[in-house]
Amino acid sequence: MARQARYRRREPTNQVRLLQALGVSRAEALAMRVFGSRTSRVWCDVSQRASVLEALAAIPGARERANVRARTALRQEWNVFGTRVAFGEGRPVDWSLDVLSGHRYPLTPAARMQLHSIGNDPKYPWVMGRLDSVVALGQGYWVEPSPEERSRLVTAFVMQVLDFLQANPVGLGVHWTCPMEVALRASNLAQALLMFSDAAPVRRAEFLVPVLGSLVDHTAWVEAHLEDRGAVPNNHLVSNHVGLLVVGLLFPELPGASRQVARAVEGLAQQMAAQVNVEGTSFEGSIPYHRLSVELFTLALLVARGMGVPLGLAYEARLKRMFHAVRAWCSETGLAPQLGDNDSGRVFPLRERGDLEQGYLVGLGAALFGDSSLRDGELPDEAVWLLGQQGVERHRRLAPGRPQRSISFPEGGFHVLRGAGAVVTVSAGKQGQRGVGGHSHNDKLSFELHLGGRPVIVDPGTGSYTRDPATRNAFRGTAAHNTVQVDGAEQAALDPARLFALPEEARARVVAFLPGPRVDRLRVRHDGYRMLPAPVGIERTFRLDRRERVLAGRDGFIGTGRHEVVGRFHLPDEQARRVTLDGQVLGRALRAAEEPLELGDFAVELGPPGAVLAWLVLERGLEPELVSSRYSPGYGRVVPSVTVEFRGQVRPPAVMRWVVVFR
Repeated sequence: MARQARYRRREPTNQVRLLQALGVSRAEALAMRVFGSRTSRVWCDVSQRASVLEALAAIPGARERANVRARTALRQEWNVFGTRVAFGEGRPVDWSLDVLSGHRYPLTPAARMQLHSIGNDPKYPWVMGRLDSVVALGQGYWVEPSPEERSRLVTAFVMQVLDFLQANPVGLGVHWTCPMEVALRASNLAQALLMFSDAAPVRRAEFLVPVLGSLVDHTAWVEAHLEDRGAVPNNHLVSNHVGLLVVGLLFPELPGASRQVARAVEGLAQQMAAQVNVEGTSFEGSIPYHRLSVELFTLALLVARGMGVPLGLAYEARLKRMFHAVRAWCSETGLAPQLGDNDSGRVFPLRERGDLEQGYLVGLGAALFGDSSLRDGELPDEAVWLLGQQGVERHRRLAPGRPQRSISFPEGGFHVLRGAGAVVTVSAGKQGQRGVGGHSHNDKLSFELHLGGRPVIVDPGTGSYTRDPATRNAFRGTAAHNTVQVDGAEQAALDPARLFALPEEARARVVAFLPGPRVDRLRVRHDGYRMLPAPVGIERTFRLDRRERVLAGRDGFIGTGRHEVVGRFHLPDEQARRVTLDGQVLGRALRAAEEPLELGDFAVELGPPGAVLAWLVLERGLEPELVSSRYSPGYGRVVPSVTVEFRGQVRPPAVMRWVVVFR
């Protein structure tokens, strides 16, 4: 409250105050003041362009991909969570538009805006207002050889920035309601401004005065509205610090920059220790949000390094472990499991990436830290842009990393079994954000199965947040996950009024993690159903047999009473069929079992006809049923899919068993 009260007494940034703060008497001298004597080695400084262009030549298609991004930005076209919108080159952008619903957020004071209303979603205009597009224009400006086309990109940059600033006055409208978005917009604008800093139109006072003034206004707003007041500060606060750090280091002449940088350096160190577990997993309780956190902390490190500002050995060591966690759960195609919320968020989208892609981070980590254990596959475009030729050389000198192994992350609550072309990622741990559960789901003992780099049994995803609260809760409910549900109850209570809270009631944990040369075993448990009138605990055992190429599961029920149980396996599409159990599949399934097992007469084929990926088989007495369902491969997108269900009655102690046989 004190910070915001002080901010309200702040004098607005005008040309006179800006010139006084920068120590120049004429607006025409601004360009020389802020661009004239730079010693930066930050990736976006024009002094690094030659290194970046040399490095891009080593990556097939990298320059072409940058040009495509620039042309898209030139058309003022955005892919907003699967919905494309284009306003045309040189035309005004409808910045306050929710492109899905058609709703336009009014230019009312941010503090009084009704941000969340059913049917609308502020994240849609935020995608445009984050101004990733101006960085894409900068990429095109760097790689484009034609002077005419470079001039066209400069003009587009100037016009788009001024259009945004004029359409969204400080403190008014949807783009000032979330300090995280304000901070990341300021960061993108500051980086793009350096990329274009040798262009004459960018150096003109008519452009530079409002843009530098806007950077001052952005950082002052973020500093006054730091998102440190919630139950547990999360990635929003990290974003606030990143924005302050990037702007303050790239433009140290701006008023308040030194104070904001000092605050950000201290804050980032604190939040690295608070929000990243020692093992390298994010405390968010979400693997997709781990990607966002990695990019946030990495951008801060890169800019700080480039300006000679240390963030500390502890910060770097824990960030390196975050990259190792990504490597642990990514498949051969670079896809990560979708456990927990997925809002498809990124910080440096220097190349278009799928919502579930994380493998590119592994190559970036290898080049950033010179770590051979992260040396998997090719160097990604992101590493070339952010590290230049030095990153290419460092990556080239590394020996290939060792094959990935099964691993358990008990603090993060994720456990990975690998082998025989399979990656099995299991959720069993505390709710994220230290028990608040902001981005956690009722997914305890659930898992994802990727075969040959392809998702086969999946977490259905997130759908959306505030646009449709009922859908939000359905996608994070127990029935939306590959686990067993008892008596129709939730593992933890879902409060319809609290879309980003999930109490710590399940107490999920690892009982045993036993990797072996041929077989890996994982036993996990949760007590979410011990609150039922007849309490029952659930233990699920996973057994990955690499020789037989089989994943065997055993669900054990410990407690009292009689219970109705439903088990589910969610698929990413509708490619599944019930078939008669094949003798060869039956033999492999029985050989992989550790105990006597009698299987039913039918199996469910997973995958397209003629290109089966696996067979799902249940023990006798459990009949598989194919049920229409929904799958959200990324935020805001939902497609039809199928869920395999089985039902039964149990009187503990009892077990239910199932087997997935890989092709």
